[in-house]
Amino acid sequence: MKNSLTSLDGTPASRLAFGTMQFGGRADATASRAMFEAALDAGITHFDTAHVYTDGASEELLGALAKPHRDRLIIATKAAYTGGATPENIRNSAETSRKRMKIDVIDALYLHRFDPDTDMHDSFEALADLKTKGIIRHVGISNFAAWQAVKAAQIAAKFDLEIALIQPMYSLVKRQAEVEILPMAQDMGMLCAPYSPLGGGLLTGKYASGGTGRLSEDARYAARYRFDHMHSAAEGLSTIAARESVASATLAVAWAAAHPTAPTPIISARSAEQLAPSLAALDYTMHSDLYTELAALVPAPPPATDRAEEQ
Repeated sequence: MKNSLTSLDGTPASRLAFGTMQFGGRADATASRAMFEAALDAGITHFDTAHVYTDGASEELLGALAKPHRDRLIIATKAAYTGGATPENIRNSAETSRKRMKIDVIDALYLHRFDPDTDMHDSFEALADLKTKGIIRHVGISNFAAWQAVKAAQIAAKFDLEIALIQPMYSLVKRQAEVEILPMAQDMGMLCAPYSPLGGGLLTGKYASGGTGRLSEDARYAARYRFDHMHSAAEGLSTIAARESVASATLAVAWAAAHPTAPTPIISARSAEQLAPSLAALDYTMHSDLYTELAALVPAPPPATDRAEEQ
């Protein structure tokens, strides 16, 4: 199966997506507009936000910026990060997101994370109702394990609903998605749009030179990328990038996009200047030998089998 995600006027999803998590937070309105226009000029048609990002400012800014181009863009947002994936929370979140963005229909609505306390039948019945009413066009899931995603797809099918997208974390230093999520998504026809292809900025090389960002400002990111092998990989990536005369961020994004299952990495930044190297990955050709060399910087995760020694 192959998923085909298009905008209202049939424009296909771009090879990369742009995430607006910084809009209204680390990026003010001026910086947000500059990044949006740079992404648009580069050919990005797939824009990602969430109900919880920057207390709603992300959705408000994205909606205003997207308005002149609405029909040719794919606008995805996420619901139920807080409050559980109950029907009421999903409906309220979707309606709030629509009002913030001033749009009639949400192209893709994700469940922001797996909720073990709510019956998925209730969640997907609510999502199916939203689709039937024309409030959303596609359904996605974010931060789901592969088994949770397969279960979700089976339940969604009971309501004549397909899961069109899945959003895991994936980068050169966070490769667990390779084991089951990426092949599962390809097999089931879900477009995989992984986030954090730069490893919270670690793979840009800025921290090695004393730069600041999420790893130095957010305890969650500092813990997520605290391991020595990740920092060693970032140093190795910088060395290879210098040899290839390309930015580390370009290589990191291009590497994530070059996985055989053809995921659509979500890139983001604080400014247009910071975004430029990631956008450059759209035109970068990742040759197989370079892909393999970069992959060797981090141990591959073990396969999803209890007989790994026989692989």
